Amino acid sequence: MTPTALLTATGRPAARVGASMAVVSMLSVQLGLAASVGLIETLGPEGAAWLRLAWAGLLLPVLVRPRRLRIPASAVRTCVALGVVTASITLLFMAALARLPLGTASALEFLGPLGVAVARGHGAARRWALVAAVGVLFLTRPWTGEADPVGVAFALAAAACWAAYILLTQRVGDEVDGIAGLAISMPVAGLVATLVAGPSVVGSITPAMVLAGLGLAVLLPVVPFTLELLALRRLTTSAFGTLMSLEPAFATLVGLVVLGQVPDLLAAAGVACVVVAGLGAERVGARSPDEAPEPSRPG
Repeated sequence: MTPTALLTATGRPAARVGASMAVVSMLSVQLGLAASVGLIETLGPEGAAWLRLAWAGLLLPVLVRPRRLRIPASAVRTCVALGVVTASITLLFMAALARLPLGTASALEFLGPLGVAVARGHGAARRWALVAAVGVLFLTRPWTGEADPVGVAFALAAAACWAAYILLTQRVGDEVDGIAGLAISMPVAGLVATLVAGPSVVGSITPAMVLAGLGLAVLLPVVPFTLELLALRRLTTSAFGTLMSLEPAFATLVGLVVLGQVPDLLAAAGVACVVVAGLGAERVGARSPDEAPEPSRPG
C-alpha cells in the first residue's frame, strides 16, 4: 500500500496505530538500553552504540534486499542523509553524557523533537507539545547539575540531529515503499559509526560481545527505527515529536518496576504531563492525505 493509499483510510484509527507503533518503539529503546548495560561497561557507551549500529547495518540489507527494488536517486540521497543523522544522534548524545548529568543531557536532547512539535504544530497540537515540554522538565530536572559548555554543545547538536531524523524519516517513508529506505540508511549509519568509534574499541571485541551485539541490535535500533518509520507515515511530525516525550516516562516506569526506584512527586507530575500530552497528540495527530506525496518514480 502506498503512503497516499494508506492515508486515505486514516483519521483517528491510523493515528492510533501510529501512536501505538511509537510507544512500542520507545519501549524497545528502553529494553535495549537496559540490556546493553554489560556491553557499555566493557566497551563504553560509544563502543556499544557502534556495535549495535554496525550489526543493524548488516542485518537490514539482508532482510530487505533493496537491490531488488527500484529506488529513485533522490530517495537514495535522502536515505543516505538519514543514515548520517542516525549515527550522529547516538554518538553526539554519548559524547554529551560523558560531560553532563543524564537529566541535563536528556532535557537538552529533547529540545529536538519538541522543537519539531512546536514548529510544525498548530493550535491544539502546539499546546500539547508545550504540556509535554513541562513534563520532560519535571522528569529530567536539568537545573540540578553543572552544565559543561562542551557537553551542552554536544547535547544541542544531538537535539538538532533528532529533529532532522524525524523529518528525514517521514520523507523516506513517503518516498520509498515498505522499509527499504532503512536498508540503505542503516548501513550508512553503521559505516559512520565505524569510522568515528570503531577504531578505538575494535581491539577489545570478543566473539561473545559480537553475538551480544547482534541480539541488542534487534532491540535497538532495528525494531524501533522500523516502527518509527511506519508511525511517521500515519502521524504528523508535530504529533510524533510530542509522543517522543513519553520516553522519559517509560524510563521512570522501568526504574520503578525493574529497579524499585520510586519516583517523587515532581517526577510523578512529569509522567502525568507527558502521558496527557501523548494522548492529546494521538487525538489530533493523524496526517491528511494531501500531506504525503506519492512515492517518486525511478528515472
